[in-house]
Amino acid sequence: MRISPRIAALGAATAFAAALLAGPAASAAPVAPVTSVTSVTSVSASVASVGRICYSALPSQADDTLDLIDQGGPFPYSQDGVVFQNREGLLPGRTTGYYHEYTVITPGSPTRGARRIITGQQAAEDYYTADHYASFRRVDFAC
Repeated sequence: MRISPRIAALGAATAFAAALLAGPAASAAPVAPVTSVTSVTSVSASVASVGRICYSALPSQADDTLDLIDQGGPFPYSQDGVVFQNREGLLPGRTTGYYHEYTVITPGSPTRGARRIITGQQAAEDYYTADHYASFRRVDFAC
């Protein structure tokens, strides 16, 4: 099983966050409650519209694409690595430049095909679409 450097980075970030929480901040004054439900609701709606897919269930070409992303390329298409605009609004809303897209080669297709990996800036934040952005599934590297 391939362990992505993004997973290793996530482990380090989790350990760092745990150390911060265990420090002096644990005795700090309580935080004021959130007063804006709109922002929480819109983020929840975006996250709910994205399914999950086990890493082991991805087509082998998606694994190849993830390996290339981890290595920094070279990529088979000049469009690989461009900013993904999230025009469909299915992924959680983020600033422009947060997401990037990469081609998942479709055997026998004379074009790039419809399959893509979309990466976010967080560790292990990878989304797979097999239908050219009509739906997304977040890659679960734990299964």
